[in-house]
Amino acid sequence: MLKHTPLFELHSAAGARMVDFGGWEMPINYGSQIEEHHAVRRDCGMFDVSHMRAIDLAGVASRDFLRHLLANDVDRLVPGKALYSCLLRPDGGVIDDLIAYRLGAGTGLPDIAYRLVVNAATAATDLAWMEQVRARFGQADLALRLRTDLALIAIQGPQARARAAQVAPQLATLLADLGPFHAAVQGDWFVARTGYTGEDGCEIALPADQAPAFWQALAAAGVAPCGLGARDTLRLEAGMNLYGSDMDETLSPLEAGLAWTVDLRSPRDFIGRAALERQQAAGGLRQFLGLRLLGRGVLRSHQEVQTAQGPGEITSGTFSPTLQASIGLARLPAGVQPGDEVTVTLRSGPAPARVCRLPFVRHGKVLAPAA
Repeated sequence: MLKHTPLFELHSAAGARMVDFGGWEMPINYGSQIEEHHAVRRDCGMFDVSHMRAIDLAGVASRDFLRHLLANDVDRLVPGKALYSCLLRPDGGVIDDLIAYRLGAGTGLPDIAYRLVVNAATAATDLAWMEQVRARFGQADLALRLRTDLALIAIQGPQARARAAQVAPQLATLLADLGPFHAAVQGDWFVARTGYTGEDGCEIALPADQAPAFWQALAAAGVAPCGLGARDTLRLEAGMNLYGSDMDETLSPLEAGLAWTVDLRSPRDFIGRAALERQQAAGGLRQFLGLRLLGRGVLRSHQEVQTAQGPGEITSGTFSPTLQASIGLARLPAGVQPGDEVTVTLRSGPAPARVCRLPFVRHGKVLAPAA
């Protein structure tokens, strides 16, 4: 049986087309997916992301636990700061990607040291792995709490923070002052200036029973309800990975375009470090780059890419409403350079594509070169 978020009834009443996403019945669109996409790029849209799970960590052992658990360096976190990281297996494979928030004194949640926000489909696996790691290292002074009592709404776009402040005036000062990749608490609401679209905005965690009224107030203020379809085209234009498509347990972050999230400079030991160092020393790592189709057709995951340095593969692909062209994320051999022309095997046959740096779009501006 599919799980439902606290906003499910509102989605159904609005006529959203619902799909199974990681075991949750979620809206894919409310009508025109392209209009939802443009609303976020040009103005403001909102997404129900309550299927994603928050895991709170409390106890004096929280920091040392995360120093060992995560590939990125949590020592960089001060209260109110956020950090993107991967959760790795001992062989370096990615169990999940997540955002870690430092809470504690001064953030309004003094009893919670950190909050992790993980993907919906992997939440149970993530929590089980964390419990296993905690038991193995005997960290008794550490509590892990899955926050099933919260809803999560992402408000994204150039007008997102202004519109959220209009609907919730008590957040106005907080939203105006909050820096990118920072979070703060207002009462029982947790507000983070983060997102998954390449636009400005915020993600607000609030008690589940308060979420429907907030969603309706945002809609009444002109914030466009958006489904997972637009969320996918937006994140792909922004060059952001999707777990299960662009990375999984068979791949390390070094080949998923996430080397920047791995801290190998400090002497800190973390799960998967030795495997990543061996992989790095061996060389020949594949690259994670963008592709722009030069002709007709649509790039899709698992399509083969032929380059002068050998074969590669598209991991995610779509038609970009902003670029008005088909784009994709691809794992390509070492030596391939942005600007190279490659060949993609479409259903209709071979087609030329241009290699691009990521992202394609950021803050409404097209960064990819014209075809």
